[in-house]
Amino acid sequence: MNSRASSFTVRVPASSANLGPGFDTLGMALSLYFEIGVVGDDGIPVGAQRIDQRHPAHGAFLANGGHGVLWFKSEIPMGRGLGFSGAARVGGAVAAHVQNNGPSAEALVTARKHILALTTELEGHPDNAAASLVGGIIASASGRVVRLPLGIDPAVVLWIPESQTSTHESRTKLDATVPLADAVFNIGHVSLLIAALTSGDISALRVATQDRLHQDVRFAIAPHSRVAMDCALAGPAWCAWLSGSGPSVAAMCDRADAQALAAGLPSDGTVKVLSIDMHGAVIE
Repeated sequence: MNSRASSFTVRVPASSANLGPGFDTLGMALSLYFEIGVVGDDGIPVGAQRIDQRHPAHGAFLANGGHGVLWFKSEIPMGRGLGFSGAARVGGAVAAHVQNNGPSAEALVTARKHILALTTELEGHPDNAAASLVGGIIASASGRVVRLPLGIDPAVVLWIPESQTSTHESRTKLDATVPLADAVFNIGHVSLLIAALTSGDISALRVATQDRLHQDVRFAIAPHSRVAMDCALAGPAWCAWLSGSGPSVAAMCDRADAQALAAGLPSDGTVKVLSIDMHGAVIE
């Protein structure tokens, strides 16, 4: 291992993508974490696992010039629409960066554009990886990512069922072309959503998170997720959406209402009350 980074841990947040209308464009980092490091003389930390060659972190680590064996710990469930593969790939790419360049936070910020390009190529879309890398709520397109200045500080309540969803399979169900009216609808609602998030206009969020491009198709595959979203919107949620390709559902609300919102969600899923992670990938 490079002597400039003899022992380190990279911590990467989970993400919720799309936020309703922002298909493949908007993402939110969540306070649920993936940790990764290079196995050294002390072995792997308690509770960690070695990463094999099929793990998404392994490919990103090698692609960014890493060498050696990796370990990981994860709070992020796989196949639930919470950006596990994106967080893992960001973690692997950042671990290689630290191994070769040292643990400087400033150097990592400088390397973000390269890491985003690498992880986007591996993921096939930028929203999850960009949110996990940068933190906050982001808009990403054409290789660029911008973190929104937020006018809100909500609780984010997740409903996570036991069933899994394949992102690749769910994408095959989406139409390759969409009516102009639906495209205009989503452009307008993405614009409204960004304006509401930055201005703090929570009264606009329920309308702003409506979508015509992907959610209905995915709800047809996971109808229990639509029930969970309807329950959230019947409660104190400001808004709710299918997280990524599902089947998890995310909702935002006032922090004082988080437990009441959580209690009203269906009992056939795990509920987590989280915050928006504002740091992104960090070196510890």
